[in-house]
Amino acid sequence: MPRIASNPQAVPAALYSRATGQRSRAIVVGLIAFLTLVDLFAAQAILPSLTQRYGVSPGSMGLAVNASTLGMAVTSLAVALFASRIDRRIGVVASLALLAVPTTLLASAPDLATFAGLRIVQGICMAAAFTLTLAHLGEAFAPEDAAGVVAAYITGNVLSNLVGRLMSAAVADHFGIAASFYMFAALNVAGAALAWATIHRAPAMGSAMPNADRMMSAWRAHLARPDLRAACAIGFCILFAFIGTFTYVNFVLRQPPLSVGPMQLGLVYFVFLPSVLTTPLAGAAAARYGLRAAMWSALLIAAVGLALLLAERLDLVLLGLVLVGTGTFFAQALATGYVGRAVTVDRGAASGIYLASYFCGGLVGSAVLGQLFDRLGWTACVAGIAMSVAVAALLTRRLRT
Repeated sequence: MPRIASNPQAVPAALYSRATGQRSRAIVVGLIAFLTLVDLFAAQAILPSLTQRYGVSPGSMGLAVNASTLGMAVTSLAVALFASRIDRRIGVVASLALLAVPTTLLASAPDLATFAGLRIVQGICMAAAFTLTLAHLGEAFAPEDAAGVVAAYITGNVLSNLVGRLMSAAVADHFGIAASFYMFAALNVAGAALAWATIHRAPAMGSAMPNADRMMSAWRAHLARPDLRAACAIGFCILFAFIGTFTYVNFVLRQPPLSVGPMQLGLVYFVFLPSVLTTPLAGAAAARYGLRAAMWSALLIAAVGLALLLAERLDLVLLGLVLVGTGTFFAQALATGYVGRAVTVDRGAASGIYLASYFCGGLVGSAVLGQLFDRLGWTACVAGIAMSVAVAALLTRRLRT
């Protein structure tokens, strides 16, 4: 979850016109985060059913479901380039309203290629809303309010992973796959309505189109820094590991000896609950124990969880998923927080590069680990995930402390 950078020159007007007080702001921020990203991973809970529907391999279906990360990677860079010309309120509302269109069409997608294409369009809409919301939060909140906003946004993001999967599995099990997508389309519209009601309309930040040479210069400057390259690569590795784990474990859970049913598969994702409590503590842990120590601890927790995923007992597998989820969410908060602190100029460019790297990790993870799963099985898939975690641990040495 990307960190929200505070702005010392925050405007005095509140971001949320109907939400006064810290608790109300936190609720609204969390809800917008939830409604923006609830579609991203929800379909993972019904992957086995989608695989049967389209008659394809787990690897092919996993790649199609996670194709949204491609749209998010490309759009993160584009919005970072043009964000200064986009009215925040109109941009977020339009993105979430348009998101309902591909979500609705997914209910009747005739083939896998169409399904994957619609997921890419979903990713474009989600990334636009996501990036513009982050930009607006940084502009609207003073430094003393930033910590609470960050915690609320992170919590909304984590809850979208949990609740989205639960809702998808429950609705698909009782009413069918199509009904699940219709429900999420309704949530997209609700997100647009909430953004319209709570975000003040603000003028664009720039008066002219951004200079391409200046932006390219900023990107080159960021990429010339070894520590920022390492942070981006860590983000890549983390989503590579996260998506690989929580995409293909669905097939393992459904197969003997675990044999988890469709509805039970949704309940499995209560494993994200501990992350709701631990992820907001990442900043404090880095400050107290040091960034590298905190990052290595988080990655070690994820590695222990990966080992447990090879067990043939459901309780051990569930514990493994808890540890993988907790470790990767914590590490992601640390990495994105580092980018926010380390960059003092052209933060939009740095954010775009980081998010593009992060979401590319999810797409590559889906493709590579899907092939390992199809050809060599779950043990090889877990080994590939473990290699990604190990690379992230090695890259941590390049981060400045």
